[in-house]
Amino acid sequence: MRVYVRLLSSVWVGLAAAALPGCTLPRMLKVAQESQQVTVQPSVLESNGENVLFDVTARVPAAHLKKGNAYNLALTYRYDNGLREDTVGRLTFVSGEYTYDPEKKDQLVITRQFSFPYSPRKSPGELLALPDAHQLKPGGKRVKGEQFRLARGIVTTGRLVVRQDTAIGLLPETADNNMSGTRILPFFFDQGSSAIRNYLGTNVQALEDFIEANQHTKKVMIAAGHSPDSLDSRDPRLADKRVQGLLRYYKKRVDTDSYLNKVGNIQFETVAYHRRWDLFLSKVQNSALKPAQIDSVVLLINDAKGSFAQKERQLRALSFYDYLDQYIYPVMRFGTVAVEYTAPKRYDSEIYLLSKKIVEKEMEADALTPEELRYSATLTPLLAEKQRIYETSVATTGRWEAYHNLGVVLLLRSEKEASDKVRKAYLRRAATNFTLAAHRNPTADLFYRVATAYHRAGDRLEALQNYDYAIKLGGPRPVLEKVFADKAALEIEVGQLDDALGSISYSGKTYQNTMNRALVYLLKNNYEGAAGIYQEALALKPNDPLAYYCLAVVAARSKDEAQVGQYLRRAVQLDRAYAQRAVEDLEFRDYAAGKVFLEALR
Repeated sequence: MRVYVRLLSSVWVGLAAAALPGCTLPRMLKVAQESQQVTVQPSVLESNGENVLFDVTARVPAAHLKKGNAYNLALTYRYDNGLREDTVGRLTFVSGEYTYDPEKKDQLVITRQFSFPYSPRKSPGELLALPDAHQLKPGGKRVKGEQFRLARGIVTTGRLVVRQDTAIGLLPETADNNMSGTRILPFFFDQGSSAIRNYLGTNVQALEDFIEANQHTKKVMIAAGHSPDSLDSRDPRLADKRVQGLLRYYKKRVDTDSYLNKVGNIQFETVAYHRRWDLFLSKVQNSALKPAQIDSVVLLINDAKGSFAQKERQLRALSFYDYLDQYIYPVMRFGTVAVEYTAPKRYDSEIYLLSKKIVEKEMEADALTPEELRYSATLTPLLAEKQRIYETSVATTGRWEAYHNLGVVLLLRSEKEASDKVRKAYLRRAATNFTLAAHRNPTADLFYRVATAYHRAGDRLEALQNYDYAIKLGGPRPVLEKVFADKAALEIEVGQLDDALGSISYSGKTYQNTMNRALVYLLKNNYEGAAGIYQEALALKPNDPLAYYCLAVVAARSKDEAQVGQYLRRAVQLDRAYAQRAVEDLEFRDYAAGKVFLEALR
């Protein structure tokens, strides 16, 4: 929709007619404004992920352009009941910035995309333009016109995302005096490489911490493999190189960082996995692929005919090969270090009292076993005290269980905070501790918790990366389906609608997924499809006010006033909060003053 602006009483500076040599800057401003046309698309601003994106096209008469002067439209966004006004950008008619209108050669045209960050307080608001004309020379004169409105904002339909948080609880704690065990640390390699990388997907720091902890080590087992893709399988000794790389790294660290263990006293076992389709099939069967897709992969691989390379090429021809390449192949480029170790038993009968002394640094941490120290956190109802115990456990033992439960306690503390800044700080600390837990015990469930904490904190890039990593690790189907569901919700929030549909396709037909799929259809202007899917959501969750409200939005975009009233009335009956929401929602701007709309809100 176009907004045509004609301001007869304004003054102009910057564009002057060559045919009017005596024309002053104020007169130039006035003449230009009488003929200018400004178009904003969309006419009502909308949030797109984290930003509000829009195009502005301005046309002015070419005859008014004069060397040394410029006409300018300064764009701002006013909100918060007119108390705040943020600079958005400007359109300036100078050489190199404009083109000639192909239909009207006497018109100069500038079209430019603008954006500004979205926040809830910016809705409602208005996009404003302040015209001025000025001389281009340093210190040149400037004459301003009257500010005028270009568009209203912001439609927030894209933020009607449904995400039903899965409750994250504390791991059960029990006191166990047996400190012997096996520590398993996975590593992952870049495609075609045997170099040990020190970023996401490795346990370099965890391995170094374990060696420096000087647990008595009896045996170290190292294994590595490769993915089926041509680059990774081209070198027949790549798996062996990865094994040897990990072995050299481990021995070097023991020599330099351990005073208790000696390389000569440790039994080392190594194995390299070459062209192991069974490992590949295990990952496929533990993925989010549909049963029919899994069956087709199994049949292809188990077929006696065809070489390894031929089967890999056949995999590339599958319609869902992107999933294999993105989520299965990376974790086939693995290495594993498993360490058998023993430690002396430690006993104490007064766990809670001793833990308090340990926390207060009145006693050494070895007065309790790591299990006993963590168990003491269950003996107090105070979150602050639980936090200090788990922080002490993290500092003294570095166990993944301690990092995990510290993360849970920080999540619980975030829920009790009124300050958004403090709440996000707790959530980010929780995410950090979940990450440390996940790197020590890498599972899809733990990386899902990392992603959840970042998602709640609004750190969307970190959340997406960790959702993705959880999927690559593989796991039980219910876990993967929830990961894909929440990943889809986040992808809608950041405006990646096609990616969201892809993620939803790997998840179940839940209320959350159904609502979010309908929202994607709505945002892609498929109103008939969106309406049908919202009805499916109501079948899953009858009397859901949000579903009825969304149906009212669909009706508003479809220009069906009767259905707008019908669905809004039902939403308001179920939850009165939707009445105020509808009043402020620009989706209903064409109906807000009508009888049907007002009666629906009663």
